[in-house]
Amino acid sequence: MGYEADLKLFINGSWRTGEGRDSFAVVNPVTGSEIAELPLATEADLDEALETAKRTYPEWRATEVDKRSAILHKTAKLLKERADEIARTMTQEQGKPIAESKGEVFGAASLFDWYAEEIKRDYGRVLVRPPGQLSRVMHEPVGPVATFTPWNFPIYLLAKKVAAALAAGCSVISKPPEETPGNTLAIARALDDAGLPKGVFQLVHGVPDVVSRHLIGSKVIRKVSFTGSIPVGKHLMKLAADNVTKITLELGGHAPVLIFDDCDLQKTLDMVVPQKFRNAGQVCVSPTRFYVQEGIYDAFITGFTERTRKVKVGDGLLEDTRMGPLANTRRPEAVEALVNDARDKGAKVMTGGSRGDSGGFFFQPTLLADVPLEADIMNNEPFGPVAVSRSFKDMDEAIEQANRLPYGLAAFAFTENGRRANLLGDAIEAGMVGINTFAISIADAPFGGVKESGFGSEGGKEGLETYQVVKAIHQA
Repeated sequence: MGYEADLKLFINGSWRTGEGRDSFAVVNPVTGSEIAELPLATEADLDEALETAKRTYPEWRATEVDKRSAILHKTAKLLKERADEIARTMTQEQGKPIAESKGEVFGAASLFDWYAEEIKRDYGRVLVRPPGQLSRVMHEPVGPVATFTPWNFPIYLLAKKVAAALAAGCSVISKPPEETPGNTLAIARALDDAGLPKGVFQLVHGVPDVVSRHLIGSKVIRKVSFTGSIPVGKHLMKLAADNVTKITLELGGHAPVLIFDDCDLQKTLDMVVPQKFRNAGQVCVSPTRFYVQEGIYDAFITGFTERTRKVKVGDGLLEDTRMGPLANTRRPEAVEALVNDARDKGAKVMTGGSRGDSGGFFFQPTLLADVPLEADIMNNEPFGPVAVSRSFKDMDEAIEQANRLPYGLAAFAFTENGRRANLLGDAIEAGMVGINTFAISIADAPFGGVKESGFGSEGGKEGLETYQVVKAIHQA
């Protein structure tokens, strides 16, 4: 079965096709060949989307919570019913194994379900005042929202923003990635079929810099949410400053993994290797910098190497594939440059280390050992299927290395010592810390970073609050 997604824009409640618009070539990363053309929004399209968001916001804001909730629940139901079709499209566009794609669709649905209920629990508060006086603290929607999301988890990251914003009562204009348009269109179709009023949610594609400048530069947009690279995030912050527009940024990381000699090593290896190569390492919280205590370092390297060599790489549509290609032609080149630099500076390539000979955008699952700190890959996120490792002596050294970089999105640690686990949770500078677990992206938990990894949270009640403003009403 070939690629079947019908690629369109969704503006003012209607589907827009080519109609003379410029287009973007969508490519299957397994073969590197074009599979579809995506229409790109014109300035007139963006102006219409902004006017529509402004017009529909008051009505949606005034819609009672139970009705909003029902529409979000129906959206989740439709996504789950259509999961097989959506997952197939995602794998053809992005490359990840079909099981990962289907899991991502269900994860997106869970966000709509969770925010459908969380909005019912969005309580304000009444302050203590003398008799005859009343002071209330209220949560109100911030206004029309613009969201920008990347290609690595295209439907999940879009859902994380859209579900919360719609629950809060905001109208939304979303610009998902051009590389993976078919599966993100599924959210627009599900919302439309679920009965969301026309124009409350709109989806546009286009040249990223053009779209971001146009939307963020408009006084209609009162909130921007972006997931992506640190340089682009800093650029969008500057654009948002002109109108003092509220902004949430979930930017890059370079997640450290601290592995102590009291851990269950075999169990730990069974967890960390599949997690490292999930989505070919194209995960903002992917475990990447492995710091292993001296006494178990050699055994860790041996076990990691053996498991990595067994990772089946291939077309994500095949059931036995455990890792697909990288998402676009830029990624293998970037990863290869980092690996070559590390090798030149003394790192040992234990397995992998090259693109392979299968064509497409593949890169072999790779483990580098004894990587010097001056290697670029120890300081810049590879965003690919490469694990880098070093040994450490004691906890102080491990924490120093974990906190060494200007990033702080996620960090992980493996230890059976309860007191050490508590101390690590306090000492590590990251927005999320997983101790003996990688389950840190959950609908009811906040997801976000510190330092140059951004600010603000998505997920949990914090994810709803980011699309709200607080108003205090005092009555005497």
